[in-house]
This record gives sequence, structure tokens and C-alpha cells, in this order.
Amino acid sequence: MAKDQRTQSRRKLLDAIRRDGPIARIDLARRTGISQATVTTITAELLRQGLIDEMSAPVEGRDHRRGRPRVDLALRGAAHLVAGVKVATRSLSIALMDFAGEIKGEHTEDLAASVMSAAELARTLRIALGRAVDAAGLAMQDISAVGLGMAGVVDAAQGFVYWSPSLTERNQPISDIVSKELGLPVYADNDANLVAVAEMYFGHGKAHRDFIVVTIEAGVGMGIVLDGALYRGSRGCGAEFGHTKVQLDGAPCRCGQRGCLEAYVADYALLREAEAAGMALPVPDAENPIGPLLDAARQGDATAVGIVEQAGRVFAMGLANLVNIFDPELIILAGEQMQFDHLYAEDVLADARRSIVQIDLPPPEIFAHKWGDLMWARGAAAYALDRVADLSLQEIAARNVA
Repeated sequence: MAKDQRTQSRRKLLDAIRRDGPIARIDLARRTGISQATVTTITAELLRQGLIDEMSAPVEGRDHRRGRPRVDLALRGAAHLVAGVKVATRSLSIALMDFAGEIKGEHTEDLAASVMSAAELARTLRIALGRAVDAAGLAMQDISAVGLGMAGVVDAAQGFVYWSPSLTERNQPISDIVSKELGLPVYADNDANLVAVAEMYFGHGKAHRDFIVVTIEAGVGMGIVLDGALYRGSRGCGAEFGHTKVQLDGAPCRCGQRGCLEAYVADYALLREAEAAGMALPVPDAENPIGPLLDAARQGDATAVGIVEQAGRVFAMGLANLVNIFDPELIILAGEQMQFDHLYAEDVLADARRSIVQIDLPPPEIFAHKWGDLMWARGAAAYALDRVADLSLQEIAARNVA
């Protein structure tokens, strides 16, 4: 077997064990299309590396005393511990996860400021991570790597943030900056991508090879999974759904451009429209900035209704465009703001379906999955696990070459 093919087979088998384990070797061969002989060889390597464990399979039937008992394979949780971090507008959330995907600790704390320098963010993260491992009865030296999820345009391969609403500066090598502060490998990505990773491994996307996650928080993000793999684009910063253009020379977006979809559907966009219309709204709760506007719309205020309906129409147009371009099996609407139904109400989804290219097959399913920030942090942890697994597989490949 060629070296590249063997490397791909190791990754495919490890992913299958994570997705479907505990699982027998013969079932691994069937599900991956890799020969039983190769499955046996590679899983022996993974066992020696300490990435997987053997475990007795549940006894079924009356003839379990005949022949050799079946042995299943599962990820070995103790192989690695990682931290996933979600940087939100007002808070920092951390999930500690072992290699098998089991949560070992969670921690959330408020941020002193919603926007800060990269160096300030790194220091804040170090203090918060220390508190998280202390609360879990662990230590910093137990952590193999950190996954960092934040809004903005992020090149994951380079760990580079071109722009983020959480940072005062543009063009920051965020992974290097945070890694230097923590003394640990740090893998940064757009937070919506990490929600897609979490859905792929732990959520509704687990049963699908092609799906899209649209995240709705202070802004609008997107993660795309095609043929079971996350799509990032040639520069590592694709899937910027919130910054697709819906109006030439339109409303200003916080990214610095005009006419972005986000500039019509995000919280700050709706509040801007309300202010421009002269609405006298109560002081909003920091946790629910558009609550008063939505309340006014529910009570029939014509101006509020118009603002909310416009956001719904723009969002529906965006969803229809996604379906017409990608034709995914599933679209998952996720995020903290899913507690508000103005962007996923049935009339909005019906509007989107009417704008989808019609054929004699049902359109993709679109449904809402409300995530808290800790679930986003789990996605960041899952991404760190992926990168740690890659390093371990590279060590196996190097040892075989030597």
C-alpha cells in the first residue's frame, strides 16, 4: 500500500471508530471499504500508539460460549485531554474534553470588554483556562492542545485572524499569540466552522455526509460539511455567509463593507433600523439586546413588525441561495439567538422554500438547534482533538518510515 494511501486509511479508520465505535474490526472494514488485513495492521498501530482500546463486545444470542468472543475497538479517552474555547461577545466559555469526546469540565466567565487586543485576549484566556482546569481537578500540563473558536474571518491552516469583532486589530497570528501565552499548541478557527465540527461528531450532522450549519448570534456565520469533511475554501476563510452581499451600496456592516446579509439580520442591524425609525425602546438587557424590539413586534407595533419582517425576508433569501448553490441534505440553524423565532419562524422558512429551485423531490430539511456557548466550546475542543489526532498519526507514519 502506498504511503499516502496508508496515511489516508489510518485517518479514515480513526474517524470511523470515533463516529461509530465501539466497533468490531470486520465492521470497520465493511463501513470504510478498507481490506480486513489492512484494518488489522492499522488498528494494531493505533493500539500501540495508545489512541484506541480493545473492549469486550456485549454478548448476544445463545451461542456466545462457542468460538472466540468478539472484541470491539473504541477511542482511548486517556490518550489526550484538550480544551475548547469559545470567544463570545460578552463571555468566554471553555470545555475540557478527553480523546473519546467525553467532557471532563466546563467553565464560563464574563469578559471585561467585548473587544480587546490579541495580547489581552491571550492573557484573559490563560487565566480562565487555569480556573477551568482547577475546577475540574486537573492541571495545565494535562492539556495536549487548545481549540479556539471566534467570530470573524479566520484562516485555520495558518491560525491567522484577518478580522474579528472580538479584536481591536486586524491581521493577527492569533494561534501563535495565544500559544506563546499558554505554552500549548493552539488551533484557531471561525466559530461557525467549529459548530459544524461538533454537529458532525456529536449532533444532528452525524447521520449526514453533506450539511450546512448557519449560526445566529450577534452576527451570522456558516459552517459547510461536504462529503463528511469541513469546507474552508482555498484561503482557509470561506463560508462567510453573513458577509455575502444582498444589496449594492447597502447598509454598513461591522466588517467594514456595505450590503452584507448580516447588516440586515444581526442584532445590531435591527437596533440600527429601530433607531433610524425613531422608535423609543426600553433599555435592552445586555443578554437580550433585541428583546424590546421583538416584544414590540409581537404586540403589533407597525414599525417593529416592518423591521423584523424585513430581516426575515433577507434571511429567507440567503437560505434559498445556499440551497440553490450547495443542495445540502440538511441545514441546521444554530446559536444562542435561536431562542428568538423571528429568523426561523415557519413563514420565513416557507419563504425560503418558495425561492428554492423546484424539482419533484422534497427540499432539504431546515431546522433549529439552540446551542449555548459551552456547546460551541465543545466544537472547538473537537477541532483540537482532530489536530492532536493528526499529529499522532504523523508520528506513526514517521516511525514506519524510520
